[in-house]
Amino acid sequence: MINDSNPILVKYLSLFEELLASDVYALEQSQKEALLLPVLNQLHQLHQQHCQAYQNIVDHHVGDAKKIDELPYLAVRLFKQLNLKSISDENVFKVLQSSGTTSQTPATIYLDKATSARQSKVLVKILQQTIGRQRLPMLIIDSPDILKKPEFSARAAGIQGLAFFGRDHTYALDENMQPNWPVIEAFCQKYAEQPVLIFGFTFMVWLYFIKALQNNGKTISLPNGILIHSGGWKKLIEQQVDNVTFKQTLMATTGISKCFNFYGMAEQVGSVFVECSQGHLHAPIFADVVIRDPFTLKESAMGETGLVQVLSALPSSYPGHSLLTEDLGILKGVDDCLCGAKGKYFAIKGRLPKTEVRGCSDTHSETSL
Repeated sequence: MINDSNPILVKYLSLFEELLASDVYALEQSQKEALLLPVLNQLHQLHQQHCQAYQNIVDHHVGDAKKIDELPYLAVRLFKQLNLKSISDENVFKVLQSSGTTSQTPATIYLDKATSARQSKVLVKILQQTIGRQRLPMLIIDSPDILKKPEFSARAAGIQGLAFFGRDHTYALDENMQPNWPVIEAFCQKYAEQPVLIFGFTFMVWLYFIKALQNNGKTISLPNGILIHSGGWKKLIEQQVDNVTFKQTLMATTGISKCFNFYGMAEQVGSVFVECSQGHLHAPIFADVVIRDPFTLKESAMGETGLVQVLSALPSSYPGHSLLTEDLGILKGVDDCLCGAKGKYFAIKGRLPKTEVRGCSDTHSETSL
C-alpha cells in the first residue's frame, strides 16, 4: 500500500495539480516538458518503491531523467505476462482488462480510486477541447450487452468513459451486433438538426454502421454530428481503407463532417491523443510521445518511422507511466501544427510486423450484415 503521507506521492500529487491547472494544448514543448518531466520522475520513483517487478526491470536507472526520452520504459506486452501493480490487494478499486480473443492473453491493469478518478478527470479535460462542454445526445456504435459482461473490458471502459459527454444514450447495435435500424432511425429523426455525439471503435463503426448503411442502400442525416472513434485500424488498412476514405464514406452515408480519431490504450486510460482538424494526433499536457528506432531503440529523427513510446502522468497504482508499444509511428512536428495546438504531433503507421493483434475493436469477429 502507498501511504498518503509518502513524500514521493505527496510531491507527485502537488506537481500533478500544476499540470491539471494548465491548458491542454497551449504550452510549447519546452514549457510542457518543464512541468511534465518532474511528474514522470516522481512516478518512476514511486513505482520503483512499491512494485518489485518494475524495480527489477529498471534498477539500472538511478536518479531523475533530465529529458523525456531518457525515462525508462516497459514493453507494453509485459502487462499480459506480469502482475504489475504498486498498491495492495485491498486497495484495488477496479481491474481493467484489455480486450482479447480466445487466443490472446489480455493485459491486466490495477486501478485504485485515486488513479481511476484522475483518468476520468483528465479524459474529460482533453476531449472537451474537441467535443465542447455541453452534453449532447449520444449514439453509441455498440451493443448495450457489452456493459453486462462480468469482465471489465477496455471496450466497456471506453464506452463508459465517453458516455459522460452524452445524454439520451442510444445503442445502435442489437445483442447480435447487428444494426438496430428502428432505433438508429428514431434517433436521427429526433435529433436531425441538432448537434449529436457518435462514439464507437473504428473498425466497428466502419463495419456495423458505415458499411451497413451502404450495403443496405441506406443513408441517414446527422449534419451536425461529431464522430469520435478509436482503435482497429489494422483491419481497415488490410481492406485498403485509410483515414481519408473513412471520412469521405462517413460523409456520404451520414452527412457527418466532424470526425476525430484518437489514439489510446487500456494500459494508459485517460491520457488520449486526439486527432486535430489537420488530421494529426496531438500529445496533451498530461502525456507525451517518443518515436524509437525498432532496432537500436534510440530516439528516431523527425519524419522517421519507429516504435511509439507513450508517457502518461496519470497512473500511480501501476507502473504504466512510460510504455513502449508495438505500434509504429512517425513524429510529424513540434509546436507548429496549423491547428494551433502546441507540443508534439504524430501519426500512427501500423503495427510492428508479427506481433499479435490487440485492441478494443479488433476483438469482435466479423459477422455478415
